[in-house]
Amino acid sequence: MPTVGEHHIVKSYDEQLKRLHDAISRMGGLAERQLELSMKAVETRDDTLAGEVVASDAAIDADEHFVNEQTVRLLALRAPVADDLRTVIASLKIAADLERIADHAANNAKRTLVLNQTAPLAPVRTLLRMGRLVQELLAQVLAAYLQHDAAQALAVRARDQEVDALYSSLFREILTYMMEDPRTITACSHLMFMAKNIERIGDHATNIAEMSYFLITGQSLADQRPKGDRSNTEGLAP
Repeated sequence: MPTVGEHHIVKSYDEQLKRLHDAISRMGGLAERQLELSMKAVETRDDTLAGEVVASDAAIDADEHFVNEQTVRLLALRAPVADDLRTVIASLKIAADLERIADHAANNAKRTLVLNQTAPLAPVRTLLRMGRLVQELLAQVLAAYLQHDAAQALAVRARDQEVDALYSSLFREILTYMMEDPRTITACSHLMFMAKNIERIGDHATNIAEMSYFLITGQSLADQRPKGDRSNTEGLAP
């Protein structure tokens, strides 16, 4: 498919598409960083780092606002078709997913501030493992988008089940922990919401994979995304 570097007759059109591409690239980097720092704050029980994640959320919000404005302008003034139209649509949807990823990371940072006031919990180790998996998937899907790699986008989509399975396992672990020691219920409740945030980040990464595939190939994925989350059938999921 044509890439951002291929030229249109109107030079300013190419510049607008490049600004859109650059904004998505920047948002991807910010979202990755937010997730990385939020997980590090959990692991190190670092209040200062958690606070930095919360404070940094505004930057990615500003980029999403720019993408929204740019896509509206392109649709209204350029009436893009074919590859260009897919680029505009994909940018709008991917920006929304990246903004939500950053929001979930910031929410986890806020809950980390509360969690740090309590004794360390054993299930945190599983949460960190789940976080590392989702970080890996996010990095892979952003690479697939930037490199126009449809095969890699599909590979990320297929691995969403791994995140779901780990989330279901962690959900059971937290429930068991609360039943064995009711004094941990408050802290475990925060941990459960944090786990759900990470699972949702995995879902957003999969959304980006599907949209990247559409952008690259011009085809939507018709088959239903496989899911491995069993928490809704095992208890009250957050």
